[in-house]
Amino acid sequence: MSFQKTGFLSIEALQDQYLNQNKPAAAKETPEVKFGDVFKSKIKAEEIANLKFSKHATNRLADRNITLSDNQIERLSDGAAKASEKGIRDSLVIVDKLAFIVNVPNKTVVTAMDQTETNENVFTNIDGAVIA
Repeated sequence: MSFQKTGFLSIEALQDQYLNQNKPAAAKETPEVKFGDVFKSKIKAEEIANLKFSKHATNRLADRNITLSDNQIERLSDGAAKASEKGIRDSLVIVDKLAFIVNVPNKTVVTAMDQTETNENVFTNIDGAVIA
């Protein structure tokens, strides 16, 4: 940098200092993202978000100390979607050792049971079952 006799930087030196600092050193590579992949992931997230838990089901989960992982919730949602494709209205969806009764048209989990509650292996008022 050159100082003029006054002790200040020249205009050219200031331009070089401030105009060149914003230029990237190298172009950053961004991974190629396909529209279809983004669209499918958004639809999937929306389907999961659309699955609701009734007050009764929420109470059963709390009473029975059942916590669901993201993977289990996704599989439950997938099971409800499969039931919907087959025209099932009230479905038993089994995820791991948990059983859920899902009202498919309303996308609502009606009740939830763990393995201790399913010992009788009898489920009523359903018209289909999905193992997810």
